[in-house]
Amino acid sequence: MLEVLDANSVRRWVVVTRAALAARRAEIDALNVYPVPDGDTGTNMYLTLDQALDVARSEQEAAGLTGQLPLAVESAAISRAALMSARGNSGVILSQLIRGVSEVVVAEGLDEVDVTAVARAVCQGARRARESVVRPQEGTILSVADATAAEVTRVVEAGGSLGDLTRAAVEAARTALARTPDQMPVLADAGVVDAGGAGYLLFVEALDQVVREQGPDNHYAVDEFTLNISLERRAEWSRERTEAVTAPGGCEGPAYEVMYLVHDVDEEGVAALRARLDGLGESVVVSTAEDVTHVHVHTDDIGAVLEAGLAHAAPQRVVVTLLEPGHGPPRAGVSIVACAAGPGIAELLEQAGAATLPSGPGRRASAGEIVAAVRAAGTAEVILLPNDRDTRMAAEAAAHAASQEGQTVHVIPSATAVQGLAALAVFDPGLPARANVLAMTHSAAATRHGAVTIAVKAGLTSGGPCEVGDVLGVVSGDITIVGSDVEEVATRVLETLTGPGADLVTMVTGEGAPEGLTGRLERWLVEHRAGVEVELVDGRQPHYLLLLGAE
Repeated sequence: MLEVLDANSVRRWVVVTRAALAARRAEIDALNVYPVPDGDTGTNMYLTLDQALDVARSEQEAAGLTGQLPLAVESAAISRAALMSARGNSGVILSQLIRGVSEVVVAEGLDEVDVTAVARAVCQGARRARESVVRPQEGTILSVADATAAEVTRVVEAGGSLGDLTRAAVEAARTALARTPDQMPVLADAGVVDAGGAGYLLFVEALDQVVREQGPDNHYAVDEFTLNISLERRAEWSRERTEAVTAPGGCEGPAYEVMYLVHDVDEEGVAALRARLDGLGESVVVSTAEDVTHVHVHTDDIGAVLEAGLAHAAPQRVVVTLLEPGHGPPRAGVSIVACAAGPGIAELLEQAGAATLPSGPGRRASAGEIVAAVRAAGTAEVILLPNDRDTRMAAEAAAHAASQEGQTVHVIPSATAVQGLAALAVFDPGLPARANVLAMTHSAAATRHGAVTIAVKAGLTSGGPCEVGDVLGVVSGDITIVGSDVEEVATRVLETLTGPGADLVTMVTGEGAPEGLTGRLERWLVEHRAGVEVELVDGRQPHYLLLLGAE
């Protein structure tokens, strides 16, 4: 039984959590309240943590940092990587739980985490997670995290050990998870607990397993590699690179990124080194921990940067990387970056002048991928269209990260592709960015949206019970129609969306849409909604046979 957590055991906690999420993500996905095919809470949490470990390790290697690292260094690296790897709202919330742990470790400069520090970390994680949600709801992962934080505080006040704390944390999380249907009626109606809360339970179960130094068992349902898994990169589908993002225009910048370490440089020397590097390049970061100074700079003159360090001490662990074009400071102007659930949607967005990146159910863009797209746009201001309500938090995280690099990112709250298309239609390159943001936000909000999909499991919806294979009609994110005929359901959705005042209807067909469906819907509009203009888009998006918008 461990009494404290060191860097190795904290790393093992993260790795065991990843293994548990990998094994149980399909079960967590299945807890999605609605029977639509984009309930990917477990997958998003797994991919967030999986990629974060990979990114943290790669960054450490690039910086020449190998072997056992101090706990504060490693926890900060994983925290940063988790935020940049976050996918979907659940991934962002998970990154904030990790951030809370890291903040306690880094702020207090801890090499080991005892029972009181673990309690503070759990509480700080719960606090950060709740702060990250604009409108927190009870009966979610936030409730489970809060209940767990309250219980670990009680254990510490009672003088309990680390083992007492982790076991109490597991029981508190289980109890709070079981209570989520009582807090959120939609969960009770569906007969499930909250999916994000289930992911959090694995998080604390993994901690308890590590503290008790147990091997995997049936309770955790993870493979035999659980405790032996390393940070080595594994080739998996989840790490396929996002397709290159294209944006109008280019951006010149320094050609190389140079990093190295120098030892035993006093404060005056560090200040002089920082000033010298500032004249040799961009993105200069000179940070010091104890007797080691880490240098990072983007430059065209590698030799001069190395000579600047040599004036104080011999540079060690030198890493030189060729930068991709467009990595320099942003140019004046505004550009648009948009997420696209299908290649046809991407083509239309690009024709309207936006840079796109693939993002949709089952493979939502991470915050880091969105940052890369924003950076590639190369302008001082970027208008970002998430076009998916479960990518909104990742988009906000990306906007914050980009602001640290000198770009201003405006996130339009587009919850679906049709709202994104409506927003892009009113963009005027002759107007200031803020005027465009106001107009685009208004246009997105004024667009009623709906969809037609196929139920992937039985469930209880606002439109009544459904079985696998039923056709579902979605209006403003809620399943209001259950039927057996695609055209009939689509017509009912269209009828609901196109009340008085509708001028334009957008129909985006997806994979598997019946041939001639949009033509028959157009004829219905002519007969019942005279004067309404129709725009057809071959979106080729998976999961949703039809996306509908009415402006």
